[in-house]
Amino acid sequence: MTVRSAAVLLHRPGAQDTEVWIAHMGGPFWARKNEGAWSLPKGIVEDADRDELAAALREFAEEMGVPAPDAAYVALGEFRASGKVFVVWAAETPDFELAEVRSNTFELEWPPRSGRTQAFPEIDAAGWFALDEAVTKLAKGQRPILEALRAVLATGEGA
Repeated sequence: MTVRSAAVLLHRPGAQDTEVWIAHMGGPFWARKNEGAWSLPKGIVEDADRDELAAALREFAEEMGVPAPDAAYVALGEFRASGKVFVVWAAETPDFELAEVRSNTFELEWPPRSGRTQAFPEIDAAGWFALDEAVTKLAKGQRPILEALRAVLATGEGA
């Protein structure tokens, strides 16, 4: 069975272009990387999840440390990347700001083969980026999600 991951894509009008809220992946592998090291706030849809939007909102809260904004979320679609299916919910949230990310953590043996386990945040930073800049920052497999958002916004049907 294919793993499903539920994600939230917040967006707002920017000075030059639409801006999106994305998050820098935490842990030692991503620590010194920028291009391709960002992601949508997301997480696995558990077997008990009956509502994938609720799963996406839960995962946002776990990764950001605050509840997702109260907004009109619209299903943006399903996207395949990294052996998973991402189901993405988008919402315009012009007033969302977050001073500090308080992500949940994961444990990893670090340094490798050291026998020491350390805890790292799943997300170590997040922020607003213009779509053109976000495309280069986002993990390659998630980039089509931004193009889907751009297409929906161009139709004026809202996301």
